[in-house]
Amino acid sequence: MSHRLTNRARALRRTMTDAERRLWYGLRGRQLNGAKFKRQQPCGDYVLDFVCLEFRLVVEIDGGQHLDSERDRFRDAWLQSEGFRVLRFRNDEVLLRTDAVLAEIARHLTCSPSPCPSPARGEGTW
Repeated sequence: MSHRLTNRARALRRTMTDAERRLWYGLRGRQLNGAKFKRQQPCGDYVLDFVCLEFRLVVEIDGGQHLDSERDRFRDAWLQSEGFRVLRFRNDEVLLRTDAVLAEIARHLTCSPSPCPSPARGEGTW
């Protein structure tokens, strides 16, 4: 993992959007089905908004600039090729329907967890 990406992830954790902050309050501390989520987590060439490694589930919160984004489709395809499921929600959806968004995420946590790779520090995509 590059030093640049790690610094970017740290900066994003400090400057979360209102929607990201609201969702984080419902995900942190294993509050949702006991699943451990990480926020602004580097993965490959990307920084993921939220990820649960145990269930190989990525949650992305998007603003209007992401509508029909070719870059997001490429990113999602790469994540899926790495064994992740990707859920995307719009900022306004998270802000106006937080409980429904958390319920949808919880629904995806009821599947049995996938084995999670544990590369040695500095190896692999993590």
